Amino acid sequence: MGVAIFKLPDGKDVSVEVPNGESLMQAASNAGIGGIIAECGGSAMCATCHVYVDGQWLDSLSAPLANELEMLDCTLSPRLANSRLSCQIRMTLELSGINVTVPDAQ
Repeated sequence: MGVAIFKLPDGKDVSVEVPNGESLMQAASNAGIGGIIAECGGSAMCATCHVYVDGQWLDSLSAPLANELEMLDCTLSPRLANSRLSCQIRMTLELSGINVTVPDAQ
């Protein structure tokens, strides 16, 4: 089990326990994190779980697949160099403590 810290648009930080192997999107949905809509349920088909990953964690993530990159072109909030879909980030022991910012709009 690890922990993910979601920075909400209002500036509040919310820590969520995430079982190893579970996506940050699923953990956020289960915890009722506002701003993670997850319309497609985690299949990287909607971009409504877009987050900005804190820079110190980027090298710890696997590279995004083509479908994730395509969906990131469709985000409502600006796509940045640290944009990822939270449905594609699965918790590992190495990622415990990861910080992600939920954008203002999905």
